[in-house]
Amino acid sequence: MEELFILQEQFLENLSKRERYLLSEIDWSNQLIGIKGARGSGKTTLLLQYIKFKLPKDAEPLYTSLDNLYFLDNTLISLAKEFVLQGGTHLFLDEVHKYPQWSRELKLIYDQFPKLKTVFTSSSMLEIYKGESDLSRRVVTYHLKELSFREFISFDKARRLPIS
Repeated sequence: MEELFILQEQFLENLSKRERYLLSEIDWSNQLIGIKGARGSGKTTLLLQYIKFKLPKDAEPLYTSLDNLYFLDNTLISLAKEFVLQGGTHLFLDEVHKYPQWSRELKLIYDQFPKLKTVFTSSSMLEIYKGESDLSRRVVTYHLKELSFREFISFDKARRLPIS
């Protein structure tokens, strides 16, 4: 698990400060949050920005992508258990659809570790309702839209344009 913390630190070092609109709209106090969005829409950046800029200082986070080679020899539920035993409070899981049986293990994490805040991303949230375990009553989902022209102007010209 140590290599996952090292990777997280590397990602956090090179992070953009240009916040996506959804960062301030998510109710981060929920136990299980799902963020869907098209490939390249900024889901990974959103998670890392929350960890670096918004997460309370006393929180113990871990970000990982579920297509990491770590998961060839380790399960998601074993990662969560070890993480909680080490004092972890917030688990951020990117690309859950790349992990077999992800819905079953997310349900187990939700049920077995009620104090652990878990946030996951996927390109297709339809999988939540088609997965082995029904997460629909447990997860609060958000949709991250692609970068709009208004948002681009905000980033490029440092001008805030009203939403109409």
